[in-house]
Amino acid sequence: MYKIEKKDYGFFITFSGFVKADEMKQWVAESGKALAGQPKGFGIFADLRELKPLPSDAQQLMEEGQKLYKQKGMVRSVVALNSATMTMQFQRIAKETGIYEWERYVDASRIQNWQQVGVDWIKNGIDPDKN
Repeated sequence: MYKIEKKDYGFFITFSGFVKADEMKQWVAESGKALAGQPKGFGIFADLRELKPLPSDAQQLMEEGQKLYKQKGMVRSVVALNSATMTMQFQRIAKETGIYEWERYVDASRIQNWQQVGVDWIKNGIDPDKN
C-alpha cells in the first residue's frame, strides 16, 4: 500500500506492507500526476516504517520513481525506517539513482521525534547525521 500526500514542504509518501511491481508502477504514474506543475525546490518525506523488503522488479520501479522526483525538482528527502535491512536496501537504491547526497535516513525505532527530525532536514537543512 502507498499514499502520496501534499505538504507545505512537498510530499509525504507512505509505503507499507508488501508492495509488488504492479502497485509500484501505479505509484510512479500517480507521482507523475502529482508532480505536474510542482515548483522546483520541494522535499520528500517517505515513511517506510511498515514496508517489507521490495522484490527486485518493484525496486527497479522505486528507482524510476526516485529519479522522477529528482528530475522534477526535489532538493531534499528523508526516509523514516525501523529496520537495518530496509535502511540498507534504500541506501543502495538511492546510490544507484543518484539521490543519496540529498537523502537522509532516520531510524524511527531509536529516535522518538523522528518526524520533527525529518521535517527539519527537508525545510531547514538540519542534517540528522550531524546532530
